[in-house]
Order: sequence, then C-alpha cells, then structure tokens
Amino acid sequence: MEVKLFGAAKEVTGSCYSIATGNEKILIDCGMFQGSKDNSRLNYEDFAFNPRQYDALILTHAHLDHSGRIPQLVKNGFRGRIYCTDATRELAYIILMDSANIAKQDSENENKRRAKEGLPVRKPIYNDIDVRAAMKLFKVIEYGEDIKITKNITARFYDAGHILGAASIQLDVREGSKTTLLAFSGDIGQSEAVLVKNTEPIKDADYTFIESTYGDRLHPPIEDRKTEFLRIINETYKRGGKLMIPSFAVERAQEILYYLNQFKQEKLMPDIDVYLDSPMAQKATEVFTKYPNYFNDQVRKVMKKDKDVFDFPGLKITQNVEQSKAINPITKPIIIIAGNGMCSAGRIKHHIRNNIENPKNTLLFVGYQAEGTLGYWIKKREKLIRLLGTQVQVNSKLEAIDGFSAHADYEELLEWLKNFTRKPKKVFICHGELEQSEAFLKRVEKEGMKAYIPSRGEALKL
Repeated sequence: MEVKLFGAAKEVTGSCYSIATGNEKILIDCGMFQGSKDNSRLNYEDFAFNPRQYDALILTHAHLDHSGRIPQLVKNGFRGRIYCTDATRELAYIILMDSANIAKQDSENENKRRAKEGLPVRKPIYNDIDVRAAMKLFKVIEYGEDIKITKNITARFYDAGHILGAASIQLDVREGSKTTLLAFSGDIGQSEAVLVKNTEPIKDADYTFIESTYGDRLHPPIEDRKTEFLRIINETYKRGGKLMIPSFAVERAQEILYYLNQFKQEKLMPDIDVYLDSPMAQKATEVFTKYPNYFNDQVRKVMKKDKDVFDFPGLKITQNVEQSKAINPITKPIIIIAGNGMCSAGRIKHHIRNNIENPKNTLLFVGYQAEGTLGYWIKKREKLIRLLGTQVQVNSKLEAIDGFSAHADYEELLEWLKNFTRKPKKVFICHGELEQSEAFLKRVEKEGMKAYIPSRGEALKL
C-alpha cells in the first residue's frame, strides 16, 4: 500500500491524502492551498495525480483547506462517490459556492493586470456550475457506520469534535490475506468546544496520520477565553470605538454569536449593536440550527430555554452590499463580525480599510492566520498595510484570542493518540507548519511512539 500527501505536509493548508493499493485508489480530502501568493498559485496548477484514476473521496469536513479543490477535481475527470456527513455536505455547498464567487472576482482583477501587461486571460479555477456538478457525487453517511468504499477498503467515521459534522476516519484496507488499519485524525477539536461534542476516539490503528496545527502550544481554559472577550468588548466600548472581528463563517461565527447571546442575557456587556456582515456565515448559521444533534450537552440544555442560541436583541443581519456599506458612517460603538477569518477576502477587508486608522477601534483576531495572509501581517504588528489598492496605517488596538481555535492543542492531540489500545507502528505528523510539526514530533516520541513528518508528494510504503 502507498500513501501520498499532496498537501498539508509541513504546511497547514491543501489537505489531500492518496491511498493506493492494487488497482484501487481513494482520496481523503481535496483542499485548497491558502496563505501566501505562492501558496495560492498552487491551486491553479494541475493535480499531481490523475483524478480519473480514483474510485472515491472521503471528506473529513467542510473547511476550504479540506474541501476547496473538489469542484476542480470533478472538472478534471473524477467521477467517484464523495463520502461525508450530512452537515458536512450542506456546509461544503455553502463554502464551495462562496469559493467559486471569490475565484471569479479574483480572476477578473487578475485579468485587468494581465491585460495591461499583454498576458493571456486566466480563467477561474472553477465556477458555480462546477460546484453543482460536484455536489451530485456526494453521499451522506453517519458516524459509526461501516461503509464499503471499494471492494477492499472499508471506512468508519468518528466525531472529530472540530466543527459541525467533522470526522476522523478509520480505514480497513485489505491486500490479499493482509489487513491494515489506518487512522486519519482530520482536524481534531478542543476538549472544551463551545458548540460541538468532544472528540470521539479511534481505538485501533496500525498507522495513524495526525494534524499538528497547534503542535507547539496550549489553549487557555474556556473561562479565560470568555473573560478576555468581555474585556475587549467593554474596553472598546469605553473608548467609543468599533470592534472588528474577522471570522471564519463556519463554527467561529456561530461560537461568537453564542457567546454574545450569553453576555446579553446575563447583562455582562453594554447595550451595543452587533452586525453579522457575512452572507456565508448567515447561511452556515441556518445549517447549525438545522442539526442540533451535533451540539454538546451544555448547548442543548441552553436550547431548552432559548431555542435560537445564535440570535439576540441588537443583532443586525446585513442582507446586501448596500447594508454593509451603511455600517461605515456609524460613529457609535458597534461590533462587526465579517469574513473571512484571515482577512484575505470578503467584507472584513473593507471594514479594516475604513476603520484601522482610528485608535479608538479594535481589530480582534479569533482564529489561525496562515503565513502570508493580510491577517498574518497585521497580527505581526506591521504598521503600514496595502489593502484594496490603498496604503493604510494600523492605528487601531490589536487583540487576539487564540483559545477560540477549533483545533486541539498539543496535550489534546497527545490524548487522541493515547486512546489507541496498542501503539501504532508509526505516527505521521501532518497539517502543521514545520515548526509546529517538529515540536509535536518530539512530544510523540517522548510517549514511546515512532513518528515521522512527511513531505508533499512523498510516497509512504506501508
């Protein structure tokens, strides 16, 4: 059997595993590369494999760095089934349609530059038609259900506790009389997740592939996260400023709304309007309300008294661009939640451009900032940034609450590994910048397990 990583190897984004045995080939995830321009350009390159040769794809969850190139894969000849949970299918559709729209806009802007330089026109990597074609291949399965993916490969999904519908995968691979168990963590959630249930362990594997996004750090306790959030809200209000929150549309936006609902009910924050200025987050929130079975016990308990835990007095939903623009002249303190989480696209870029020079305002990061993104450079305290064709000075107060992350820290990742009833023959450490992966490798080895960090495109013979 051969396993190859075509992304998320010594890097966070572009998750894509190839598992090949005999005449059978399957993929786990087919994600988009994000971050620097060099990374983003990888999405326009041909796949390093022939999509037509693959029998199936298993999608761990809907995030763009795991699902983002699926329409491109289908466009290039893939015709197998795409297996995922029901919530993942619905969220993936929202995310991929938004991605197609961004690809269209990016290509239009790029082609203006190319026209001036006499370069050929560049087409979007895919469009909405390609997304709809891909969605026809999706097949929903449930956690704990054994699914025959091919004649010799059976898969079982486990709740990864990361975002709504996210899964870790156990593969039973048969080669003649030999059976090999593989475990793929997907993205593992925190043990104190705000909305979803805790991670469900996989108990047995010969080889395991584990993410390491936060392989070198620990998250603060959940109460510290809430206290910090309240402090930032109240301090910004006292300064008379706007609080801008770049947010991922799936999970993070809903967590923030859930907290704000709590703060409002408990009268812990001032009477301040909250603008959810993200069409994708609005659609994703509708999916969340549709699948309460994925929520943890605490959220379901709250829902007995408050059916809509994502709505509260003072929440304003922007329906169109005009309503989004109408936020700009507001001078009183407000909270703006807008996508995307790394400030590399979406309406948050306009809010930053219009407000970042005012020292009364606050820009609050609540998620991972991939290297090379606008969010990464602002968080690195760059004083001058170029945004939407304009150079602006960063005068607003910068805050970050890393504990909001939907990714496990290194202790939680180790706990996931310790759940195996026998130590895997080898642990492959993926989905992390090299520094994080190397730090986590040392911790895994201290637990008496053999570990290795694969490179992109490297063939692993198991």
